[in-house]
Amino acid sequence: AWYVPCLASLETLQELCRKENLRCKSIGITNRNLKSYEVEYLCDYKVEEGTEYYLVKWKGWPESSNTWEPQENLKCPLLLQNFLHDKDEYLSRARDSKALKVRNHVKALKPAVSDYIVKKAKQRIALQRWKDELNRKKNHKAMILVENTVDLEGPPLDFYYINEYKPAPGINVINGITTGCECTDCPAEKCCPKEAGFILAYNKQKKLKIQPGLPIYECNSFCRCGPDCPNRIVQKGTPYSLCIFRTNNGRGWGVKTLQKIKTNSFVMEYVGEVITSEEAERRGQLYDNQGNTYLFDLDYDSDEFTVDAARYGNVSHFVNHSCDPNLQVFNVFIDNLDLRLPRIALFSTRTIKAGEELTFDYQMKGSIDLTSDSADGLSPSRKRIRTVCKCGAVCCRGYLN
Repeated sequence: AWYVPCLASLETLQELCRKENLRCKSIGITNRNLKSYEVEYLCDYKVEEGTEYYLVKWKGWPESSNTWEPQENLKCPLLLQNFLHDKDEYLSRARDSKALKVRNHVKALKPAVSDYIVKKAKQRIALQRWKDELNRKKNHKAMILVENTVDLEGPPLDFYYINEYKPAPGINVINGITTGCECTDCPAEKCCPKEAGFILAYNKQKKLKIQPGLPIYECNSFCRCGPDCPNRIVQKGTPYSLCIFRTNNGRGWGVKTLQKIKTNSFVMEYVGEVITSEEAERRGQLYDNQGNTYLFDLDYDSDEFTVDAARYGNVSHFVNHSCDPNLQVFNVFIDNLDLRLPRIALFSTRTIKAGEELTFDYQMKGSIDLTSDSADGLSPSRKRIRTVCKCGAVCCRGYLN
């Protein structure tokens, strides 16, 4: 038998079942709750003969089943609060204090106001579902929040959350390492970094102590040390709760920290599809026309591979560029010692306050910090259409590339 995945949401399927009076246990519609009514959001408002009414969208029911209900029947204070907030927000933005008008003794909202309220309610639900999905898929303890107080943009339609590299066919990001250190005290013994000819990257406080350009060699899955080893940082994932938020200056989505981050702390890893440089060149032509920048060259040792975070990635997909960033790029090797395929980690360059946006320089590499004067050093995928920079830094170069 052939099975085709259903792209409809659970709520849409429930609406169809109730509309056709069907039961389906697998999506939660049974004899017991077939006729159940729960407020999903409020759509409109009016006053008739001194009584306030709200138009209710019922959860799991089609919009054709919406009904006007007196306020006294509604037991949903948060939804009422959202409704009033969205109404006031629209009126404030539109500077239209006459959106409420009296006609035939009926006070009602203008259609434009109610339309905006419905769109905001649907957006709020969509963003909540997206937040839940992100937190289901992440492999670290810290939370991911989502926030949009700027416009009506909802979750990206063609983005899939992953926790580690997604290699293209023919690319192996795990080289089959079978040995690890025998240390009982990694900082004091000849641990993995020393075997590779480098110093341990972290101090006793688990903060970075090496300079940009030097690689990080962490203990791997075959090492004798335990999970509390001070040389296991990047592999544990981000320790900070972060918020994907909508920027108010045309830069799309961004990421801010919800916790204070100290200097030289690991913040997040940059992941995506690992593709060849030739494929990156082809995709780069398309991304330039769309004004997107998601290609990150893995050029620590060579320029054979690129990470593309356009469709597959983690929170780092939404981190914006800045010419004066608070994050620095480092190359990391853990279970793969192939110098062509380092993992990319972002560390704080200074103390970052809670609520502050996280940024890194899109021209920054693990070895050098490229400036506009060294544009000749960029890979071919960086030599096409120039994208205007909106970072607002005093030292802004004017372009992202």
